[in-house]
Amino acid sequence: MGKAGEALRQALETYGISQNKLAVALGLERGSVYRWVHEIRDPTAETVRDIVKALQGIEPAAAEKFVELYLGDLIKDED
Repeated sequence: MGKAGEALRQALETYGISQNKLAVALGLERGSVYRWVHEIRDPTAETVRDIVKALQGIEPAAAEKFVELYLGDLIKDED
């Protein structure tokens, strides 16, 4: 599967955010977050946006880390 799950896993681990906490912030069951983190399924583009917003509410630095890990190549190309 894709890069989103790996980026999400790293951001959650780095900032000590549980899958359950993110799931609650997103209004989803923990199983959805589990499937992304373990790269069983990829979140949709709309869901990635929702993940960033939820992480901003929990820990803004985690949201930045997720975006950096997930879109880093695109962001660096613009600099």
